Amino acid sequence: MPIKDVFLPLVGEPQAPTLAAIEKCVAVAADLGARITGLALANDAFVRPKVVFPDDPEAAAFSNVREAGEIQQLLNAFTNAASRAGIRAQSRSGKVPADQIASTLAEHARFSDLALIPVKPHHSRTENLVETFLFHSGRPLLLCPEEQVEALRPEFENVMIAWDHSARAARAVGDALPILQAAAVVRVITVADDKDDTITQSGNSLVHHLREHGIYASFETVKGNGSSIGKVLGSWAQSHAVDAIVMGAYHHSRLNETVWGGVTKTVIGQPPCWVMMSH
Repeated sequence: MPIKDVFLPLVGEPQAPTLAAIEKCVAVAADLGARITGLALANDAFVRPKVVFPDDPEAAAFSNVREAGEIQQLLNAFTNAASRAGIRAQSRSGKVPADQIASTLAEHARFSDLALIPVKPHHSRTENLVETFLFHSGRPLLLCPEEQVEALRPEFENVMIAWDHSARAARAVGDALPILQAAAVVRVITVADDKDDTITQSGNSLVHHLREHGIYASFETVKGNGSSIGKVLGSWAQSHAVDAIVMGAYHHSRLNETVWGGVTKTVIGQPPCWVMMSH
């Protein structure tokens, strides 16, 4: 199914990296030929901490005005980017309790084919937003790393599939088919120190499946050499000028990933490029 309707949560402070990420996300939607919806919600948790005394109504009013101004800047950046891209777009804003922001955004994402999320490096609130989308939106995500935003291309010519043989990885491949079909180069990568018959058979089976969709991919294994799988995938992607990574999220339980770390948390914490995730 083609990607025709995408969703962009407008969160964070309207600083240069965030505004540039909004621009790039809109450009991706335009390249896909999709409509894009931007939603900004008032959220104290995503802006600078504010010292407001209960008995100081002027300070409270100033805080509310500043927050409203920041949200308007995000909306303006989105609207202007959509106008420049010549894309069908709609924007909305609203207010909900701070502890419901992430879940409300995830609910809105259910009415789209793909959610695009700008990601700050090692940022706990952004990671919480991504995790909430993964578990509650029912839609694939496309992560846009803000620290890499200037180097990101909106066209995905060189795509890597991080293949770990799991059901979640298979789901991610299925969700990414329109992107994979448009790519010039698709590589299936499995991180494994020992390349046994099972790993080879699984990778080759995926390559044969993709061929039925007009995607001519290659398969190879990459040695971990003691490094975490997430870091190995990131290094490989950067050294091979990969535009986007396709991967499943949370192969282990979320508790295990939190305690022991894991591929998903490593990649969410610092995506090396565009990353499309499905759970």
